[in-house]
Amino acid sequence: MSRESGTRRPRRALLLAALVAVLLVAGGALVVTRLVGDSGPERRPGPAATTGPPGGTAAPSPTAPPGAGVKGPLNLLLVGIDTRVSVPGWEPHADSVLMLHVPAGLDRAYLFSLPRDLLVDIPAFPKSGYRGGRTKLTHAMSYGSRVPGSPKQPSAAQGYELLRGTVSGYTGLRVDAGAVITFTGFDRLVDTLGGVDLYIDQRVVSLHRRPDGRHRDPAPGGYTGPQMVYEQGERHLNGWQALDYARQRYITGGDYARQRHQQQLLKAMATKILDEGLARQPDRVEQLTAALGDTLLYAGGPRIVDLAYALGGLPADRITLVGLPGAGLGRGSAYRGEQLKKVGRDFLTALKAGDAEAYVAAHPELRVRR
Repeated sequence: MSRESGTRRPRRALLLAALVAVLLVAGGALVVTRLVGDSGPERRPGPAATTGPPGGTAAPSPTAPPGAGVKGPLNLLLVGIDTRVSVPGWEPHADSVLMLHVPAGLDRAYLFSLPRDLLVDIPAFPKSGYRGGRTKLTHAMSYGSRVPGSPKQPSAAQGYELLRGTVSGYTGLRVDAGAVITFTGFDRLVDTLGGVDLYIDQRVVSLHRRPDGRHRDPAPGGYTGPQMVYEQGERHLNGWQALDYARQRYITGGDYARQRHQQQLLKAMATKILDEGLARQPDRVEQLTAALGDTLLYAGGPRIVDLAYALGGLPADRITLVGLPGAGLGRGSAYRGEQLKKVGRDFLTALKAGDAEAYVAAHPELRVRR
């Protein structure tokens, strides 16, 4: 292998892994800071065998293409975390929790979100000293991130571990791989793509940004100053606009509308990457990976690269966005959290049974349009 091809191949894999994260979707459309994978023995590709004449020099068999050992169904978890790097010891919260389910044929996918305030049973987690309890899903990340003896150094990877177990327990689905993401770098990635075209399905007024992109000034109880407004219709968004639009949840529809907007935005990004064949353009790959910089970090070894290759050919029009409706829980004026409605809970059951296509066809109201 030449030095040039040896350089381009892993960079292409990096872009496809970033695409996997884009397909997974999350927290206001963000950029991967840590990619975490579970390598179960039933999914780990075996070593290449060698053959040759008796007593002679063994000749290596043809190398299997990347992703050849990846089989479906797959469940990929993407977590957008609220982390404030300027605050020492700030514990990350799961601001957005999304899952991409890929059936056995690896030829289609279903993308759905779980509400950050979903009331769930979080299991005990000895690594952080958490004893377990029933509370909001968002807290699983922070409870798991605590490192005994190091209160000012929370571990997002450790928090993900508890969140992953919590999500698996709630949905009944095994989590095969996942990513933890923050806002950092996302706007640079969108700008490097040349922006993104998106249909904005409702008028959204920003809490965080001015029309010129500057941050609004903090004030008691919120922010002050002119506000950026995203009007309904076809729009071309640059980096800061895409990030800002997908962060807004104090809008009509609340967090469920934000989940929908995040899914729509990341599918639009995935469509652009796939339709323009960017993964096959070395110069563009260089630009995109440079935009990601060190915000793209792996854990779990080459299996994540295999995963990226295996899903890199998934057509964007075969990704179905699914909105799971829910409602608030509480007693009187005391809000406890959210719960999924029966149609949403039954969707998770259908996923586990391999009946997602038929279930969504029978419940078209679950489809997120655009």
